Amino acid sequence: MRPGPYERHRELLQSVVRAIAAGECRRPFTEATGQDAADAGMRSTRTAGKVFRSLLGRSFDLGQPGELGRVRTESSPYGVPLAISYPRCDPAELVAAAGRAAAGWRTAGPYQRAGVAVEILRRLNTRSHELALAVHHTTGQPLQAAFRAAGPRAQDRALEAVAQAFAESERVPADLRWESAERGGRTLALRGTCTLVPRGVSLLVGCPDFPLWNGYPGLFASLVTGNPVVVAPHPRSVLPLAITVRVARQVLAEAGHSPDLVTLAVAEPERQVHRRLATDPAVRIVDFTGSARFADWLEQHARQAAVFANRTGLNTVVVDSTDDYRGLVRGLALSSCRCNGTVRTTPQNILVPEGGFPTDEGHRTLRDLGADVGDAVDRLLGHPVRAARVLGAVTAGEVRDALAEAARHGPVLHASGSVPHPDHPAADLRSPLLVRLRASDERVYTREWPGAISFLVGTDSTSQSLALLRHTVARHGALYASVHSTDPLVLAAAETAALDAGVHLVENLDDLPADPSSALADLPGGGAHFITGRFRVVRSRRHAPQVAAAELINV
Repeated sequence: MRPGPYERHRELLQSVVRAIAAGECRRPFTEATGQDAADAGMRSTRTAGKVFRSLLGRSFDLGQPGELGRVRTESSPYGVPLAISYPRCDPAELVAAAGRAAAGWRTAGPYQRAGVAVEILRRLNTRSHELALAVHHTTGQPLQAAFRAAGPRAQDRALEAVAQAFAESERVPADLRWESAERGGRTLALRGTCTLVPRGVSLLVGCPDFPLWNGYPGLFASLVTGNPVVVAPHPRSVLPLAITVRVARQVLAEAGHSPDLVTLAVAEPERQVHRRLATDPAVRIVDFTGSARFADWLEQHARQAAVFANRTGLNTVVVDSTDDYRGLVRGLALSSCRCNGTVRTTPQNILVPEGGFPTDEGHRTLRDLGADVGDAVDRLLGHPVRAARVLGAVTAGEVRDALAEAARHGPVLHASGSVPHPDHPAADLRSPLLVRLRASDERVYTREWPGAISFLVGTDSTSQSLALLRHTVARHGALYASVHSTDPLVLAAAETAALDAGVHLVENLDDLPADPSSALADLPGGGAHFITGRFRVVRSRRHAPQVAAAELINV
């Protein structure tokens, strides 16, 4: 007899569980693919390219309940005609189908659920290049960046969520035994059970720029903790999550479970299907990573659900001093350019004392830093092939509008301009915009700006820079903060400010990481609540008069 999903993947799953417990980073899919997967893998996309092209201009069938018609919402910023039609299903029918499938999935238990989840990831891993092409042609990310955000690294991120959810589920003891002293000296023996009860239907609201990287942790955490998932992708980037849903439904059916445990909810943008689903009384979990505005809306209106909203917010860099000025400049230039500013580590606000700061190359002023970063951007994007590997293609008019508006708010230190793509003349690539502001221009830099827009903000001192970091990030959110200083006291103060603001801190790293190493470190709750918030533990108790005292455990 063929072993079940858990038995097939036991060793892999347990190795990741042990790594998490030890505080280590384990990346099985990335390690199996190779350290240079993004470059080496892209040379082997011929087969994936054929599969990807076979999807174009056709109906994407899923066999879901409540289908009302077909819908097309995507277009490739590289000029490739997608024309893929997806099923437009009644949202209420999808939620109802998920609810019907939930009981059997809860009964399956954490071992079987985790095994099925790892099998889904294993199947997705074999389609990494196809997923990368789907991300590339819907989000505008460069192909290498799309492979990092959709291939083995994204699968390792999901696997960590699976392992964390499995470990938390294992903590719930199945059987309880204890004794209770009563009046008269009698001892009452009791037995009981602990049952992990999933919250209910989970909704994943997809983001337009990193649909898999941002979506996988919530999707797989919900599945392993017993919750069915309705996936509502952003209308601009449906295909990556549609492929994921199709694979998940196939694996679930093969394992003897209802495929309606994972469904896809797609509709025209004006139908606002994600808002309708988020406020459905039967939806008990909502996952979202993206703009603070919609995250706030979810927390205000999806009151019936546990909302895990991760705000991209105001990523902030504080510059106090440095012993590697050239590295600082290169790092700011590269992180500003990546994926046309859509990558989640793009810095928006760079806080620098108006009087300048000490470096290994002497004193540098605010103007010096702006000019040097602008020159570094121009050198980085000077060759069309290299520029196409760094920049992404603009997919939304709101980015173009934001670039034009931001340039009117202060002196432009580096103007945003069009950059030609060597292979796709229709692609709209833009270099980053760098604008100088004062600390008093808070109404400008406390907005979350889309695209490659950075503000060089002059402050009275590093102390004011840290105060602004604490104030603005605590109020508006951020995925990270960064500090550059050679002074241990400043680094300590920056750590305190980051703790007060509740934001991850990067110290003296020139190249801000394109992708965090941990699946859960940058998610709401820091990992633990992100998992445990998806279930409750229900206990039952009963008399156990026949149990010998030696078998009892006092609790």
